Amino acid sequence: MKIDVYSATGSKKSSIELPKALFEAEINNGLMHEAILRQQSNRRKPIAHTKSRSEIVSSTRKLYQQKGTGRARRGSASANLLKGGYKVFGPRNTRNFRKDMPKGMRRAALFSCLSASAKAGRIVGLENYGTDHKTKVFVDLLVKLPVSPGRKIVFVLPKHMEALERGSRNVPGVKTILAQYLNPEDVLGAHSLVFLVEALKVAEDIFTKRLVVSDKPSDSKKKLPAKRSSLAASKTSKISSPDSAS
Repeated sequence: MKIDVYSATGSKKSSIELPKALFEAEINNGLMHEAILRQQSNRRKPIAHTKSRSEIVSSTRKLYQQKGTGRARRGSASANLLKGGYKVFGPRNTRNFRKDMPKGMRRAALFSCLSASAKAGRIVGLENYGTDHKTKVFVDLLVKLPVSPGRKIVFVLPKHMEALERGSRNVPGVKTILAQYLNPEDVLGAHSLVFLVEALKVAEDIFTKRLVVSDKPSDSKKKLPAKRSSLAASKTSKISSPDSAS
């Protein structure tokens, strides 16, 4: 799959082939949904908190005597039935919403999101960016690119680029992320993804690299020190000699 590549001035310059491992993977809607839920759950921070009975500050004396009043027995003022008492099964800020997902599933979900975006034609290539960090220069480039200003646009960078990051931070709906931090939520939530050409190579190297297995055979037998090996040799010679057996 090919995409158009634009220069820093906004003119169409060439086209580039997208990495097949990232942008031509199988689209799995269920896996993408699970990855999005994981991201949102891990970012969730519980705020609502009710006090338990031990956290209520009140007197522990009995409100009235236990017998002789004709009423039901009543304990301390921190009971849950009284005003100002504790809450039974109320929300606590110690709740854990964290979800986990194996590395292979996370990468498969990301590849599925990138493939869905490429299939929908939401990916644009950018050759480079200048050194001017003014917002006006960035907006002029944004108008010339085949994107929709005002919608969410994500720029994927190979490394920190001060001019691009400073020029875009005041533009509503525009976000810049590094290629190594690509995630399903930003990919699916973006109306347009603008990849710098170098960022494609960086993303391919990071997300598709495999462990290199060395060709050298492993030494299963450890070499003994010279002193220990000489002692072992002397013991075996004594056992094997006929004089020692007699």
